[in-house]
Amino acid sequence: MTASDCSSRRKGDCSVIQYRVVPLIILLTCTLLLGGCGATMNTIEPAGTVAQRQMISDKRLITDTGLHNRVQPIGINTATGAGGFLKIQIELQNTKGSAAKFTYRIEWFDENGMIINTPTAASIPRMIEGGETIAITATAPTDRAKDFRIKFLESP
Repeated sequence: MTASDCSSRRKGDCSVIQYRVVPLIILLTCTLLLGGCGATMNTIEPAGTVAQRQMISDKRLITDTGLHNRVQPIGINTATGAGGFLKIQIELQNTKGSAAKFTYRIEWFDENGMIINTPTAASIPRMIEGGETIAITATAPTDRAKDFRIKFLESP
């Protein structure tokens, strides 16, 4: 309805149309804008990678039952860093559409399979968005560490 249409009609007719149409337009606009605000995660990576990862399937990952259905390990990459320190990288993927909070703790073992007690053996909190893939990296606290175990617990 144009301004000339409103001038030829009664003043009340135009205001009724404006009060009905304007809120409808605002509602549709908000619906379209907010409809794209899902909890999906987009990741961009180069087509060709330079570094070659050595991913291994592993049974050293311990997960509680609630978190196991949401966050899945993709693999573990291990390497020996400077000074002979063991370095690990665990890749995790959230298979659900909503964020998941969890804690993890890494236990390090020497060449005889004995646990190495360290002052930094506390649980570390993390969060992973729905559909997101993350990497957790760690370096052994001593060069005596030759193996590890990682425990994941769901956080409230």
